[in-house]
Amino acid sequence: MTLSAGPATVPLLSVEGLTKLFGSFAACNAIDLDIAPGEIHALLGENGAGKSTLVKMLFGVLQPSAGRILWEGQPVTIASPGEARRLGIGMVFQHFSLFEALTVGENIALSLDPKISLARISDEAASLSKAYGLPLDPNAHVADLSVGERQRIEIVRALLQNPKLIILDEPTSVLTPQEADRLFETLFKLKAEGRSVLYISHRLEEVRRICDRATVLRHGKVTGACDPKQETPASLARMMVGSDVAEVHRDGSVAPGDIRLEVSNLSVPARTPFAISLRNIAIKVRAGEVLAIAGVAGNGQSELFDALSGEYPVADDEAVRIRGKAVGKTGINGRRLLGAGFVPEERHGHAAVSAMPLSDNLLLARSRSDKKAFLSGGFASIVRHDAIRSAARRICEAMDVRKSGEDPIAGSLSGGNLQKFIVGRELDRQPSVLIVNQPTWGVDAGAASRIRQALIDLAKAGSAVVVISQDLDEIFEVATNIAVISEGRLSEPHPAGSLTLERIGLMMGGIHDSHSIPEAAHAH
Repeated sequence: MTLSAGPATVPLLSVEGLTKLFGSFAACNAIDLDIAPGEIHALLGENGAGKSTLVKMLFGVLQPSAGRILWEGQPVTIASPGEARRLGIGMVFQHFSLFEALTVGENIALSLDPKISLARISDEAASLSKAYGLPLDPNAHVADLSVGERQRIEIVRALLQNPKLIILDEPTSVLTPQEADRLFETLFKLKAEGRSVLYISHRLEEVRRICDRATVLRHGKVTGACDPKQETPASLARMMVGSDVAEVHRDGSVAPGDIRLEVSNLSVPARTPFAISLRNIAIKVRAGEVLAIAGVAGNGQSELFDALSGEYPVADDEAVRIRGKAVGKTGINGRRLLGAGFVPEERHGHAAVSAMPLSDNLLLARSRSDKKAFLSGGFASIVRHDAIRSAARRICEAMDVRKSGEDPIAGSLSGGNLQKFIVGRELDRQPSVLIVNQPTWGVDAGAASRIRQALIDLAKAGSAVVVISQDLDEIFEVATNIAVISEGRLSEPHPAGSLTLERIGLMMGGIHDSHSIPEAAHAH
């Protein structure tokens, strides 16, 4: 199905019958699509629908198996990202393509003309990032930056290439509502200049807000096209998944039980010049509770997760207690032995080893006691691969993980399906404490609903759950209590029903004192 590009208008970009095969599997199957000059065009579909494969062909990362691409009416072969950039196509990937050992300026310079000096690139990047409300220090090393700050690099790098078409893959997934608003202003400016945007997002309200047209993919094929402004989020989601998306239900509150996670006067100095110091963090999370922590990217979320998970143990053993036991100096495995589970924000290389199969990733994340179920024999234990694969299969079925084989490597899964597996891997242990950082970053509506419901159900079963998230809709959907982290400080938690988006926005800006918040910002 093809959308018309408008009367007497030559499309900026067209694809005709574009197909990509991986063996016998058609990731994209005879896709037709037109993008007109000066339009913001949404590409929608659930995880694994073929969106990323399609845009990788448009950007020269993958080569099509069949079909053709036309640029301004002329057939073209896009052999590489460099060729795509020369045509005028820029792209911001969902998973960042950055070198951590290099600075912001050096990363941006890699995709630009090598004749341009690094000093000039750095100056232009700093100027443009400031103009668009995406502040960056060109001299900062990427390794020291938060996920949100890394996203800014990708956006600024693409804009510096002066593209006719910019492809954005989940660009707002790590942005606050205010940052997203600034990005939308940028996109409207690009549109007014006659440039085009191919916009991939699972946030359907923003698709309705900014996009002129939408094309929907399902199972590698175009299954629909629409004007998103004439649709509802529910109708768009239905087009994406082929059925109604299950709503998240709380089904009444659960009386809080004993304290499962307690943090007292946790202060952690910044590990690098660009990191955030944690100051006097205090948390109490009881069985049956979901504490959601909101905040602008780069305000200490990663540092807090590291301290709670034991990835970076802290000096004061009493600062963190799990089920009454002091664990501040204890590492991840010791905390897992106490029944804790952890889901970091970065899927590839942190939560999962991309080159390993799912079964091996499952084994790596188990504590010593958990691994006993996968071992047989005495001193020279033998790994029971059948038991591991059976457990991985159970997790995939429980979380509806879509995969191409029985035990594929983690890197072959779409982002959302890998996220469902990672969350399901921790839920399968039925942890008494679960700490999750950005649980639904870049996943579709169906997957997000399943993950959020699973977190609520885990708390209802008697676990204590901490959700660190930048998605305020998600926070209100899952939380019993909400706190806000700002500049390494954590606010007092408030019952979710007592807060509004406006009040949380003020708290994210550092105003934690309820006496300083206007009355209108409180819930009624």
